Amino acid sequence: MVVEPGRVTAKPARRRAAWRPRVPSAVAWLVRLIALTTVIGVLHPGQPNQYASLREDAVADGVAFAAAASSAAVMLLLAGALRRRKRRAWALIVGVAAVAAVAHAEARQWGDVALHVALLAVLVWARRDFTAESEPRGRLAAVRVLVVMGGISVLAGLFLTRDTAAPGTGFGRRLGEVLYGLVGFSPDLRFREPGLSDLTQVALTTLGALTALLTLLALLAPARKPARLDPSDEARLRELLERYGDRDSLGYFALRRDKTAIWSRTGKAAVVHRVVGGVSLASGDPIGDPEAWPGAVEAWLDEAERFGWIPGALGVSEAGATTLCRAGLDALELGDEAVLDLDRFSLDGRSMRGVRQAVNRVGRAGYTATVHRQAALTDREIAEVTAAAIDLRTDKVERGFSMALCRLGDRHDPEMVIVRVRDATGRLVCVLGFVPWGTDGLSLDVMRRSRDSENGTIEFAIAAVAEQARRWGLRRISLNFAVFRAVFERASRVGAGPVLRMWHRLLLFVSRWFQIESLYRANAKYQPDWVPRFVCFRRAADLPRVAIAALEAEAFLVWPKPRRLAR
Repeated sequence: MVVEPGRVTAKPARRRAAWRPRVPSAVAWLVRLIALTTVIGVLHPGQPNQYASLREDAVADGVAFAAAASSAAVMLLLAGALRRRKRRAWALIVGVAAVAAVAHAEARQWGDVALHVALLAVLVWARRDFTAESEPRGRLAAVRVLVVMGGISVLAGLFLTRDTAAPGTGFGRRLGEVLYGLVGFSPDLRFREPGLSDLTQVALTTLGALTALLTLLALLAPARKPARLDPSDEARLRELLERYGDRDSLGYFALRRDKTAIWSRTGKAAVVHRVVGGVSLASGDPIGDPEAWPGAVEAWLDEAERFGWIPGALGVSEAGATTLCRAGLDALELGDEAVLDLDRFSLDGRSMRGVRQAVNRVGRAGYTATVHRQAALTDREIAEVTAAAIDLRTDKVERGFSMALCRLGDRHDPEMVIVRVRDATGRLVCVLGFVPWGTDGLSLDVMRRSRDSENGTIEFAIAAVAEQARRWGLRRISLNFAVFRAVFERASRVGAGPVLRMWHRLLLFVSRWFQIESLYRANAKYQPDWVPRFVCFRRAADLPRVAIAALEAEAFLVWPKPRRLAR
């Protein structure tokens, strides 16, 4: 595979046996098993091992537990990297297994020797399966973490032994024993009180384990990819959207500039994605000719395999999910998209009574709505809309990844539709933005309203844009996305089962923070057509990682981002 900024071209991969991709997972489970036996060997009172000298006062003193926990944590961390086929993890675990085999041989623990030799044999046999690349700058980052954390640990160890060591113990002796304790051995120091030896050893072992874990995390960090859409890729995507944009209401959101495109060999289709926390997260369907979708998906999956990323796709339509499933992924229905068919949408009828009353109430209050293409607005009007959208935003961060463009006021999007609602005093109290959905539709991008505006302001704006869209000859409008919409709908029916009711209660509880139910109710009152959307993933074990990456990309999870640790 050849990687260039903004594009990836996949070379034909060699065919492998069907069971071959499972080898890294099997090796990872073998490492986890060895980590478990190590912990059992350390904590089992009757089992002699190299940590036996640490248990003079039983396991309750915490020394054996600290040694066991640190050893198991390192092994489990390496096992997780092995499952992602990291080459660096393979090299590290080979070194660890070789050293452990020699140590157990000197102690004449032949059962442990056989276990580690078997692990070495499996690792050597499967060496070609561990090809995933880590972050190129991970080595330098690991050195920085080792120097910083190692220095902090040494200073802490010297501080701990300053007043607890026996009188007459020199600085050089304390420094050497502190270093000895950080790597897991018991310091050969005389202390003022017997109990201080165990406490010091627990502290040194914990500091050493923390240093090793942070260093390994930096060394095995997943490769990063700049989240930047190349201008040439954006131009090519716009050309494809002009030809095939009618297929997916989320297609225009592929033009977000914090994503990157990966192309099929023919250049007729692309998968737009972003790498988030080791997950290559795509959004919506592939862009372009449906016949070229498999080639773009293949290139995307090949890139994820090369760097050990977990592939995942969010907000995929049924057609896109079918293509991804044929490429080896699995699909789970995530929710439904509310789509208004303008040929049938009307405020008349009993079912639309609530919406009709809200629209009439807002109109009687003196509210007015204007609907224009962004190209028809002046610079002053665009500046007013942009400022109002920021002021009316209830959250500190701009949310959106799969179903939001977050580019209101950008002159590169002249076909974007802006809805402005003003109250009786002329104050701008509501702003809606819609991006093009092919040649005959709109897709909701921005929805902001003032909290002190009249109830029904959003309904008033939706009715205005629907009326104007019909005048322009448009046929459909995509509104918000309702997560797990089918659960709320089916749970209210007679005969709903206990599992469905329990799932419904759980979603009601989560809705206190994420407004899942209220978003469904807000869309349902327009009597829309519900179009299912899916989340795609490689295996069930990857689904939590994909979900966390999606929440992070959508800005529902905002992790603290401290400055560089080494600085």
